[in-house]
Amino acid sequence: MVAMAVVVLFGELHVSEAVTCSPLQLSPCLGAITSGQPPSAACCKKLQEQKPCLCGYIKDPNLGKYVNSPNAKKVASSCGVAVPNC
Repeated sequence: MVAMAVVVLFGELHVSEAVTCSPLQLSPCLGAITSGQPPSAACCKKLQEQKPCLCGYIKDPNLGKYVNSPNAKKVASSCGVAVPNC
């Protein structure tokens, strides 16, 4: 629940014309990140779409700890998304 509150407070960041960076887009991944369960197809799709935004999320003091958490890295790996070194 705390993660969702942080995500809601973060808002949006525009990185490119094609992608609107919004951590809310990753809400299908919340269960997998918080519980360590395998990610859903919807989660992986959203994670792929939000890939250009990951550095911004990592650098955000409120979101970085979630994006860099062991479960989030496991979700990203399961979805074939490399967590960038920013």
